[in-house]
Amino acid sequence: MKNRTPNEERKGKGIGGPESVNMKTRNQKPNNTRKGLSLEAFAHARSNRSHYNPASIKKQQEFYKNAKYVSKFKKSMKQQGLSSASTPREDEMNKKNKKSQNKAKVSLREMYEKKREEEEKARIEKEAIIQAKKEERDKANARRKATREKMYKKTRTGQPVMKYRIEHLLETIQGSKTHS
Repeated sequence: MKNRTPNEERKGKGIGGPESVNMKTRNQKPNNTRKGLSLEAFAHARSNRSHYNPASIKKQQEFYKNAKYVSKFKKSMKQQGLSSASTPREDEMNKKNKKSQNKAKVSLREMYEKKREEEEKARIEKEAIIQAKKEERDKANARRKATREKMYKKTRTGQPVMKYRIEHLLETIQGSKTHS
């Protein structure tokens, strides 16, 4: 290590060395014109700069100051006997805004109620369809059960009763004749 020059030592350090952090080439001059943040200021800096912004603080102060003056002016106008400090044109605009807000509320309520009614109708129709299908299924099951009982009826000796089986065959034959 003693025989190496400083350039050779730098090459041997690789990516993890402190020189690799600074990616400037030898030909570039360091930028000394700007003053950077101190380490402590950098550590405590936040990405949201609204924490301390003199310009925004000044704007807020100005806004509150103006608001205070406006409220004082309105109070003095009321004391002088005028009903309101605003001009008639402002009153009209306020009334229009209130009316439009009320209309918007009413229209939103109407829309909500209409939507609710439509959903209720759709739900009732679905329930009616489901009920009808259930009734049909029950009737079909009752018919099948009755025919099955008849088809599997037996005599005292254990022989099948042919009367119901022949009736069933006749019905199927007559049904096939009418369909074709």
